[in-house]
Amino acid sequence: MHYRTLGRTGLQISEVSLGTEYLIGKPHAHIGEVIHTALEAGINYFDLFCAEPGFRDAMGAAFAGQRDRVYLAAHLGAAINEDGQYLKTRSLKLCETFFEDFLTRYATDYADVLILHNCDRQNDFDALFRENGPLGLALRLKAEGKARFIGFSGHTVETALQAVESGYIDVLMFPVNLAGNAVPGKKELLKTCQARGVGVVAMKPLGGGKLLQGPRTVRMAHYQMGGEAQQIKKNVPITPVQCLHYTLSQVGVCAAIPGCASVEELRGVLAYEDATDAERDFSEVIADFAQYVPGECVYCNHCLPCPAHIDIGQTLRLFDMAQQDFTPAIHAAYDALPTHASDCTACGACEKRCPFGVPTVARIAEAAAFFRQDSQD
Repeated sequence: MHYRTLGRTGLQISEVSLGTEYLIGKPHAHIGEVIHTALEAGINYFDLFCAEPGFRDAMGAAFAGQRDRVYLAAHLGAAINEDGQYLKTRSLKLCETFFEDFLTRYATDYADVLILHNCDRQNDFDALFRENGPLGLALRLKAEGKARFIGFSGHTVETALQAVESGYIDVLMFPVNLAGNAVPGKKELLKTCQARGVGVVAMKPLGGGKLLQGPRTVRMAHYQMGGEAQQIKKNVPITPVQCLHYTLSQVGVCAAIPGCASVEELRGVLAYEDATDAERDFSEVIADFAQYVPGECVYCNHCLPCPAHIDIGQTLRLFDMAQQDFTPAIHAAYDALPTHASDCTACGACEKRCPFGVPTVARIAEAAAFFRQDSQD
């Protein structure tokens, strides 16, 4: 397992983490088996929004004795109604009641990340971020030591961007997947997160499982894409490894949190860690259903091999990140590359292979000039 820094929190979290929604309603022993398999594989970040008491008891038992090696993300605004069904709430009383219940059932004194839950509309955002609303409650809980960091989860670029620019949140949960690559404003959102040190935890990397269905036309809902719902025509099979590689290649993304209902599904996503470059290649997939902007690099490395041995996708990813905020970590990552943009011979072989019309030679030249200027400074 590889680990990435979760933005300004400084937490080192597993790049493949785990969403637990699909474990709701499963037997306690089944839940324990999935969680223990995840822990054995090195997964250390878990998203835990469900407020159902039996589920929380099962999860609490699964994490018994493991609290010091995991990061737990709780949600402020997720509750259950009198019938035991999921309820999104902005009631401060319910929010605090179910958060305290979380602490009790998970046998912990704090949540590592306390996420302002599921906000997509402007009026809901305004209610959520009032000083005397859930944001104010989250800030108080943080001051009391019951939450280390504050997060926000949503599915629309507009509200997510406002949350990031507010300065209050440390972590953004947002859908990042192949189907939503061309959603307007999404890449600017991710770049803003990177510039402001807000760690991105990418939900729906498998599109709620729809991306894994056989060749067919599927309807992707807005919450599965982070943009307007649309029909996606798939002509080729897509694997979990390809989905995860796309998600983890995007600027600002610190972890992907696929939901896994079984150990078998979990092992399918864990295969990413040992996958070959060929198995990870998603260029054919994304080109197949035209979810890209012509001329824009998606960091797929379909342009390789490079005669100068430049890792083009990673070079351009670091260059794009550096345009927002040239941190020491980006500087070190670029310096650690075995070959640099300045080694480019402008042979043009990369552009002939690129399915997306990226002017790669010119972009690599820009990267070379940028990093060369930095070294001179």
